[in-house]
Amino acid sequence: MRLPPLHRGTLIRRYKRFLADVRLQDGTEVIAHCPNPGSMKTCWEPGWEVLMTHHTDKKRKLKWTFEVAFDGQDHPILVNTARPNRIVEEAIVAGTIPSLSGYPDLRREVRYGREKSRIDLLLEGAKGRCFVEVKSVTMADTGAGAMFPDSVTARGTRHLRELMAQKAAGDRAVLFFLLSRGGRTHLRPADEIDTVYGETLRQAIAAGVEVIAHRAIFSGGLVDYTITCGEAVPVRT
Repeated sequence: MRLPPLHRGTLIRRYKRFLADVRLQDGTEVIAHCPNPGSMKTCWEPGWEVLMTHHTDKKRKLKWTFEVAFDGQDHPILVNTARPNRIVEEAIVAGTIPSLSGYPDLRREVRYGREKSRIDLLLEGAKGRCFVEVKSVTMADTGAGAMFPDSVTARGTRHLRELMAQKAAGDRAVLFFLLSRGGRTHLRPADEIDTVYGETLRQAIAAGVEVIAHRAIFSGGLVDYTITCGEAVPVRT
């Protein structure tokens, strides 16, 4: 995925979940939309460098969108949770995720399950149906690992149960974690934050749900900044 042209700034604070104060390089302070409903634990600190997109639509109240932050070790973190699904989709279509190849048809946001959830990506073909739920992982542990979730997520647990049901019905069910943060070598469930989710994840694996994780690759400059889906990393449960 190639992002629109980006602008550098310095993060002052993130607040009210969807707002961030940022100082531009010329010293101007702006309020940016922060498109991330999670806690963003370990993902922001005052003084961190950030990248933002600027929007000229007169109907928009906030003209800036917080896209990427850089941690204290200069590792990029994709903050905008609207991006990961499309990054994974582009990789599937391009055939760069071998485990999800061989499905010529792809649909987004398809209703399924008893609770009428929406699956992020539904792949179909001669091989059958493959339900793919995408999760963006941004939280770091104290080592080199990434953790999910960053807050208690009843919705995420429900998605796991829906995937188990689809697997039991004869479909393929995949939970795809995109490590949207540089410098991470593996993924683990954040049991210390949401014990129920961690336990349900292990139940899902035992039931045949495939859990895979790939790291995001960040490249380019302000006018050609690109985020793609890179190599697989271990999932430690």
